Amino acid sequence: MCAIFSNQHEYSQLKPLTDERALSTLYFAGKYRLMDFALSSIVNAGINHVYTLISQEKVRSYLDHLGGGKEWGLDTIGSYEYLDFYQNLMRRRSREENYFDDLILFLKTCGMPYTVFIGNKMAANFDLKAILHFHQSNDNRITPVFKRVGLENLAPDDHTFALSDDNIVIEQREAVDISSDGPFNLSANVYVMDTEWLIHQLEKAQKSGAAYDISERLATLAVKEKSNAYEYTGYLRNIHDISSYYQANMDMLEKDKRDSLLYGSQKIITRIRNEVGTYYDKESDVKNTLTSTGCKIKGEVKNCVVSRRVVFAKDSKSQNSVIMANCRIKSGADVEYAILDKNVVIEKGVTIKGKPDTPVVIKKGSVISKDFVLE
Repeated sequence: MCAIFSNQHEYSQLKPLTDERALSTLYFAGKYRLMDFALSSIVNAGINHVYTLISQEKVRSYLDHLGGGKEWGLDTIGSYEYLDFYQNLMRRRSREENYFDDLILFLKTCGMPYTVFIGNKMAANFDLKAILHFHQSNDNRITPVFKRVGLENLAPDDHTFALSDDNIVIEQREAVDISSDGPFNLSANVYVMDTEWLIHQLEKAQKSGAAYDISERLATLAVKEKSNAYEYTGYLRNIHDISSYYQANMDMLEKDKRDSLLYGSQKIITRIRNEVGTYYDKESDVKNTLTSTGCKIKGEVKNCVVSRRVVFAKDSKSQNSVIMANCRIKSGADVEYAILDKNVVIEKGVTIKGKPDTPVVIKKGSVISKDFVLE
């Protein structure tokens, strides 16, 4: 297979966390980024030909994490990476040019019989080899992947499938049009396809001036082809707002969910940082916390997800929070139900307190010297 990695999704509901970074590069479970899950699924399937679509407005955060692609084996001889921007597709389409030509050239150059399309916002661990086997066994042209979820795991622009008893796609609709309580067959935004068929569909699409949204096009084609859908049964959290992002991180404090996502047969790969381990002072009190490297902990930390190089001073308290890299929690500070972005400083004696369903979000680089408590 070759792969199309789509970084299309961005949500205003994730601001201010995504003011300066793409959704794909949000911290997750301490040391990971969301893009690690899609990239790991790709390379675990032995794929090293990847066409990546990103927004040119936030390309820096994406490239900062990806680097040369060494950790994912994308810098080896024989690998083929191609980077393109959604804005390019928009401009070419507005000028009535062939806006899928670069993607079609990539698919032809790779010469792979199958192509996988994968999105950027699902915290999930897909076995693409198993999906390919299912695709071949059912003689599909396109195989969509779905997950049965509740209403809380849907974003308004998501696609859901109506399926027959044997999981044939009958209909697809946007989640914004749904009024029932579920469960729903959520499109995981993962599709395995015959490459020649995909090339033909892309050529047809641009000749007719169809929308450049590849994901939407594939959802429609899955219905038209009456495809057998593959059911994903592992852990999945759909990241589309602050609440879903916070809850996904808190899920990693539960062993069953953490093991399912991070420690199964499919390894999750992230960028390597050569750092010292975390220092736990003899007076520290740390319970049920996921901690990354390079931290210094002298205070109380409970039910938290902590990224690299965070400092917790003596007599500080942090509970039920997501704390990103290089934060400093000073003496006497009390942080609970919060998301602290990178380089945040909570000054001495300051209280930051949100609620389980509405955590306080502190913007990157902020120095907080006054209490912030949600009533």
